[in-house]
Amino acid sequence: MAYCSYIDGMEPESRKSLHKNYHDNYYGFPIHDDNELFGRLIMEINQAGLSWETILKKEETFRKAYDGFNIAKVAGYTEEDRLRLLSDPGIIRNKLKVNAAIENAKTILTLQNEFGSFEKWLAHHHPKTKEEWVKLFKKTFRFTGGEIVNEFLMSIGYLKGAHIESCPIYAKALKADPMWAKQS
Repeated sequence: MAYCSYIDGMEPESRKSLHKNYHDNYYGFPIHDDNELFGRLIMEINQAGLSWETILKKEETFRKAYDGFNIAKVAGYTEEDRLRLLSDPGIIRNKLKVNAAIENAKTILTLQNEFGSFEKWLAHHHPKTKEEWVKLFKKTFRFTGGEIVNEFLMSIGYLKGAHIESCPIYAKALKADPMWAKQS
């Protein structure tokens, strides 16, 4: 069996190892923790215009900078916190992306109050086409264009496409019960 083409062709080994860990253990697998879902959304938003490798290398510093992706803490960030994030060389220092993280955390708190969790909000809207998801996300969240929404939803198992069927991880991801497998 062949891995997804972007993994098979990577050089050097250190780069391949970084991507392979994400590919084999996280990409396309459901996430049931709201803070981790929020963290993935932050990472996907920050990837816009950059390589995924850049984001993977900075994941731990993102996690630290954004208080472990704790939604309630990020939603309560002050102007001082914004300035701290914008001066943190360990993350992407883009004002629109930082502001989106804070505002999206506030939105997720509202969704949690209404639906019980961010995950339940997602499940409530499933299934949708990519285009329908993009429209919903653009209406609901900040800095969520088509590619960001597509990658976020593929990465958490809501849209098919994270792995090709011949990839050995495809069966592992399918066994994890992604939402795309529940579509008729």
